[in-house]
Amino acid sequence: MNTSHAIELAKAGLSIGSIRLRPEHPFRWASGYYMPIYNDNRILLSSWKFRALVASGFDDIIRENKLHFDIIAGTATAGIPHATTLADRLQHPLVYVRGSSKGHGLQNRIEGIGSPEELSGRKVLLIEDLISTGGSSIDAVNALRQTGAQVDTCLAIFTYGLDKAAERFSALQPVCSCLPILEYDQLIEIARQNGYISEQDQESLLEWRAAPFAWGEAHGFPPEGDK
Repeated sequence: MNTSHAIELAKAGLSIGSIRLRPEHPFRWASGYYMPIYNDNRILLSSWKFRALVASGFDDIIRENKLHFDIIAGTATAGIPHATTLADRLQHPLVYVRGSSKGHGLQNRIEGIGSPEELSGRKVLLIEDLISTGGSSIDAVNALRQTGAQVDTCLAIFTYGLDKAAERFSALQPVCSCLPILEYDQLIEIARQNGYISEQDQESLLEWRAAPFAWGEAHGFPPEGDK
């Protein structure tokens, strides 16, 4: 995989705050667990240069892996703008997958088509912004497959590289590959090389990668609320 996009994306994310590394003052995630990293790729939307960087990174992955597809699908909501930029760049049709079906009208789960049958037999490339445990991405894959679409690849801007996500993608039948522009271990190395974190921070962040849900309590930050 072309590492130049990973390096550029990591530097961009660290500089504008879409990626924040804070092992000494960790973030409380929605799960209640304290984590030393927070990612919000929506901040990348602030500049056309960052949007173009993401699209270029996806384009390189497509070319290097010789991916063939009929339609690009974005996950709601964060995957939609990047799927749109990529679809425009490649001149491909676009749909997006809602988190749940609408409660009114046609009760669509997938938007951008007249009826779900239009996706039957079509090869769809899924675009996600972030892979954490993989739950929402797997849900989108299954929603597309229920229409008869073929979905065997999901591209992501960034992945934490958690074992749970890898297990979920591998458990799909047929398997769906997840290909990110930037991976967690790459990010930590780039952050260290560019002075965003210390050597001690790097060790702590790699420790989190090995046991993310035990890290907080081990460092004096027990989980709070519902897990």
